[in-house]
Amino acid sequence: MTAIALRGVSKTFGSRSSEVVALRDVDFKVAHGELVCLVGASGCGKSTILNLVAGLDTPSAGTVDVDGRTALMFQEAALFPWLTVRANVELPMRLVGVPKATRRARSEELLSVVHLDGFAAKRPHQLSGGMRQRVALARAFAQDADLLLMDEPFGALDAMTRDALHEELDALVQARGLTVLFVTHNVREAARLGDRIIVMSPRPGRVTASYAVDIERPRRIDSPEVSALAATVTDQLREEALAHARR
Repeated sequence: MTAIALRGVSKTFGSRSSEVVALRDVDFKVAHGELVCLVGASGCGKSTILNLVAGLDTPSAGTVDVDGRTALMFQEAALFPWLTVRANVELPMRLVGVPKATRRARSEELLSVVHLDGFAAKRPHQLSGGMRQRVALARAFAQDADLLLMDEPFGALDAMTRDALHEELDALVQARGLTVLFVTHNVREAARLGDRIIVMSPRPGRVTASYAVDIERPRRIDSPEVSALAATVTDQLREEALAHARR
């Protein structure tokens, strides 16, 4: 039932004279169908963990085991500006040789899922930031991945757009049974979306706490239960920051 397993993972960048230890002895697992949020201070190695899970990098020590295909979604939509919305969504399928007719049908289905019917012929510059992120989400789903790795995908959006995308992501993940590893600086967002929240220490990053989110879905980001859990996690992060500053 384990989709992602990190065991004793450490990651060091640079040479011996100028090395930076990004991660040290990180251990955690993510079950199939679970949405796990990683929170922690900037530079604690959250994005490094996503890169390791995606296979874009290798650990300096320890093991990273992944059961399934991964798709990575960034803070920026990272769309190709010269391609239409449809072509951006179809690109992963095109790269693996999916026939044109199948690509077209699949892209239309996915654009409908993210509420972008009628925008297939538009270019990215003609869309709002929230709409571009919807395209990026459709493109991630087009890869037929089992594991969705999300690196602060909604961090640059306004509160109302972010809340709308929270609802859509929540519904899509529940409907498709996806496994999600979600990096965020927004503790309320983590409490709103996650089945579990993992807290990382300041660099070198390591797991210092894990919180099960036992709040019934659907959730509101401003609900008392979400607010209370966010306050608890924020207190943990403050303790970590103070302990790091005393070293």
